[in-house]
Amino acid sequence: MVAGGEGAGSRPGGGPPRPVGELLEQDPRAAVELFAECELLRAEAAEAGVVLDDSPESLEALDQLLPRWRSDPELLDHLGNDAGFYLGTVVARTVPGAVWRLGGDGTPVVLLPSGRELAVVEDGLSWAESGAPELSQVYGEVSEG
Repeated sequence: MVAGGEGAGSRPGGGPPRPVGELLEQDPRAAVELFAECELLRAEAAEAGVVLDDSPESLEALDQLLPRWRSDPELLDHLGNDAGFYLGTVVARTVPGAVWRLGGDGTPVVLLPSGRELAVVEDGLSWAESGAPELSQVYGEVSEG
């Protein structure tokens, strides 16, 4: 799934895939489940023996992975998107009042109880490219308020 909104779930009746933004607006529950899939990230983590259980501790484990994906630009983008969606999933599921919504550019973000929008996809892409910010660090900052 690409952060810009492509590649979401298919339409009822087997039509073409809906953009992520449209899915989030029309069927928020389905969008949240789609965001949580993160298949590539989960596969990379499993290969390294890391279980992604949607907990803050799993973010710490991800931060410790060897970044084998950095030599493959296509893998890097997809893994970065997945990392952002996974970060957002953990935040939305564990920080009271945090919810998914569309940011001004149409990219999914997590709205925090403070009113701040967390650009999780940007954070995930940055993490995949350079290791910073650490996913657990982002979580720690937002979970403290």
